[in-house]
Amino acid sequence: MNAGALEEEGYGRGFKCVAGLDEVGRGPWAGPVVAAAVVLPRGVSHPGIKDSKLLSAKKREALAPWIKENAVAWGLGIVSVEEIDKINILQASLLAMSLAFSQLRPVPDYLLIDGPHKIPLDFLRRVQKVQDVQNDLNGFERFEQMPFQRAIKKGDRLSVSIAAASIVAKVARDQLMVEYDRLYPGYGFGQHKGYGCPVHLAALSRYGPSPIHRRSFRPVREWLTRACQAAPESLFGKG
Repeated sequence: MNAGALEEEGYGRGFKCVAGLDEVGRGPWAGPVVAAAVVLPRGVSHPGIKDSKLLSAKKREALAPWIKENAVAWGLGIVSVEEIDKINILQASLLAMSLAFSQLRPVPDYLLIDGPHKIPLDFLRRVQKVQDVQNDLNGFERFEQMPFQRAIKKGDRLSVSIAAASIVAKVARDQLMVEYDRLYPGYGFGQHKGYGCPVHLAALSRYGPSPIHRRSFRPVREWLTRACQAAPESLFGKG
């Protein structure tokens, strides 16, 4: 990774504030999707910052506080299981990024987004409406126009601010899943963080879905289908 090259390109084009955005948790069968947005000081980086998937949990947990303390601004966006099932995981991921963006002050005018998709303008407009109310109440800065967006495949390996966002999001989501492990013991959420694996599948088969399982995801949906098919037999007996 050429640290800061994409960010510097943005500043060179005249943008005033460049943010990196990434999400974590598109693939799991359970738990929310979490996104982060990070604005690093121009020219400032850390040699350890890279795609969160390339780092150990220990290294991520050490880097996240540094990123938060040294960033110009950072924000988190969390979208619930219920919303994921309602609008699908891709849309939920983009919504989470728009929520993370909404927390940044100063408001970025250039967004570097991990992946092939830009944030839908409807999501940004929804965030803006909420912010307008908050601005009236709290005097916060309002963003007057939509930021320019650049979607970058494998952006977490090309942009230092996207990589920083991936670390912040990953650490935050892992912490949430550890908390859910305490609330719903037996599923192993603290171990696999909701991702599919034999241990998770065995727990799902044994206990059925927990309140944080994504009903629209195939393993959970198939369990529910089997349960519905078995219900008449258990109530009335076979033919």
